[in-house]
Amino acid sequence: MNTKLFSPYTIKEVTFKNRIVMAPMCMYSSPNKDGKVADWHRTHYATRAVGGVGLIILEATAVTPEGRISDQDLGIWNDEHIEGLKEITGLIHQHGAKAGIQLAHAGRKADLEGTIYAPSAVPFPGMKTPTEMDKQQIEQTVEAFKQAARRAREAGFDIIELHAAHGYLLNQFLSPLTNHRQDEYGGNPDNRYRLLGKVIEASKSEWSGPIFVRISAEEYDEQGNHLDQYLTYSQQMKAQGVDLIDCSSGGMVPAKINVFPGYQVGLSDAIRNQVDIPTGAVGLITTAIQAEEILGNGRADLVLLGRELLRNPYWALNAAKEFGADIERPRQYLRS
Repeated sequence: MNTKLFSPYTIKEVTFKNRIVMAPMCMYSSPNKDGKVADWHRTHYATRAVGGVGLIILEATAVTPEGRISDQDLGIWNDEHIEGLKEITGLIHQHGAKAGIQLAHAGRKADLEGTIYAPSAVPFPGMKTPTEMDKQQIEQTVEAFKQAARRAREAGFDIIELHAAHGYLLNQFLSPLTNHRQDEYGGNPDNRYRLLGKVIEASKSEWSGPIFVRISAEEYDEQGNHLDQYLTYSQQMKAQGVDLIDCSSGGMVPAKINVFPGYQVGLSDAIRNQVDIPTGAVGLITTAIQAEEILGNGRADLVLLGRELLRNPYWALNAAKEFGADIERPRQYLRS
């Protein structure tokens, strides 16, 4: 059976053997609180590569120490992080998958001791109040993303993803719910986009490979951003040379979300077909036939699986068996 799910996909000379992507999911498993790779990461990511995934995107990896979601997050703020990350990319590549990394800054959602930073001094409910970033701190953050892109290149990653979703720093600047500034970084949609735009350009100065951006294309609050605004932001990202938009939702403020299988696919569909830019769909995608429908009907170019790959590292191999797809399997497992 010819399937879209198991067809290769190429972006900027990087070819994924199939359209199955492991979504970035925080592991909170750097036990020495230094942001370095631990045995858990080596086992966790290599196993999904063995399982047949085409692209594995590492968890939100902090570009600054104060930008961690927790004090056990992976980091990429120091050259000392490169060695461990390079080991992970080697393990992923050894088993035929491509390696990506999500570059992130938590902003006001950093659960850390000490000062945390955000576009405005507006706390996430139940968390401490952040310090409003001054322009020097904003420029330092842009530089931190730039250096993180360099380290990602030196560590051997194939793609980088900028985390502008789920209520973290870049998303906070984009949203009127959290960005109350009246300078060039706030006050209107173009100004609120300015930081993300600078981060994209800074990253490109150190990174020539594919760049993804993860967005929350619906904030589930009447005063927040919705799909219509993200269609405009997606046009701006496309003009800057972003290669794919990873379409998620929520996380900016607490919200009741009507969750059902594929509940975010419509966001990917709209952005892909109205902006004419490749997209990834994510969110309760659990079965092979569901993933094939999304791709086959042109609603996304890649499907990202999160919790389903936690439950079953060999999801891709099982999906290939279901479709009768001829894919390479680890020779060590052929007897099964």
